[in-house]
Amino acid sequence: QVQLVESGGGLVQAGGSLRLSCAASGRTASSYAMGWFRQAPGKEREFVALISWSGSSTYYADSVKGRFTISRDNAKNTMYLQMNSLKSEDTGVYFCAAGPLTSIATMGNNLDWGQGTQVTVSS
Repeated sequence: QVQLVESGGGLVQAGGSLRLSCAASGRTASSYAMGWFRQAPGKEREFVALISWSGSSTYYADSVKGRFTISRDNAKNTMYLQMNSLKSEDTGVYFCAAGPLTSIATMGNNLDWGQGTQVTVSS
């Protein structure tokens, strides 16, 4: 099992930037893929981005492609999400998750989850 703690959320104006962090502890960081998900008020949790255990492969939801960048530093057991050109529709609670790559891509039920960090984009 992996323990995950997100940070870096906050209130930002539309067009601004934020960088989220996800600190992992427990299993060796390089043994699992990681991803970011978000949940807006009244909506289901949705996939945002994923990164392979080595960091060599990334994948993004169409809604964030070109604006968000996912990365990880296995030496620091930390994953990041750089969010630029933020829009009001990016508002929500952002969660990080760890597990097999296919489970990240499908939001499977064998993932470890963080507690989430709130991102609010004002228009």
